[in-house]
Amino acid sequence: MLLVIVAYLLVGSTLSTAEIVTNAQKAVALQDQTQMRTDFTIVNAYAYVEADQSIINCTIQNTGSEIISDFAHMDVIVYDNNSKDYVLYPYSSSVSAEGTWTIINRGNEVIHLSELDPGESYILQITTPLGTSPKWFQITTGNGIYESKLF
Repeated sequence: MLLVIVAYLLVGSTLSTAEIVTNAQKAVALQDQTQMRTDFTIVNAYAYVEADQSIINCTIQNTGSEIISDFAHMDVIVYDNNSKDYVLYPYSSSVSAEGTWTIINRGNEVIHLSELDPGESYILQITTPLGTSPKWFQITTGNGIYESKLF
C-alpha cells in the first residue's frame, strides 16, 4: 500500500511539473510574438528651456501591429551632456513634474482610449531639471522594444 501511495505522489508531482514547464514555454512564445509585432518611431523631437526646467517634447508613432498601453512600465533614459550621465525618468499619468515624463497629447482617439493603437501618435513630454543639456534619449516599451533620438 505504501508503494502505491509513493508512486501516486511521484507521478502526480511529475505531471504537475510538466504542466508548469509547458505553461512557461507558452508564455515565453506569446511574449516573443508580441515583441516581434511591437514597433514605434520617434519624430519631431526637440528640447527647450521653460521657466526653471529643461523640456524634451517628441511624437511617438506606433508603426507596429501591437497596441502599446503599459506606459507605467516604459522607460525613458536621457543622456545629459553636462554631467556625462544617463538619467532614468519614470512615467507620470498626471501633469509632468520635474524628473518624469508624461503624455501631453493623445491625438484623436476613438477606439481603445489611453492605448497607442497601430498608426496612432502620442506627444510625450520629458521634464528634466534646469541645467540639464540633453544630447540623446531613448524610450523603451515594457516588452523591450526601444527607439532613441540624438539632438
